[in-house]
Amino acid sequence: MGWLLTHGPARKALGLILAAAAILLFLLNLRRAGERAGRAAERFDARERNDAIHREMLDAAARRPSDRDALAERLRDGRF
Repeated sequence: MGWLLTHGPARKALGLILAAAAILLFLLNLRRAGERAGRAAERFDARERNDAIHREMLDAAARRPSDRDALAERLRDGRF
């Protein structure tokens, strides 16, 4: 059987099969890399949204009145 793979047509067929397998593995790996990149982009977008929300919360906290008297004065002046 070993001598069969060393002769012309069988050797060519084996070479083509190996080349096709290498191309298939490359394409599968490329697809997985694309999926990983997509998930990373989604995580980045979610983190950007969360950071924006936290920034808004911190800005609102910085603008809040310091005590009840300051709140009452702010409400009397009409500044909400």
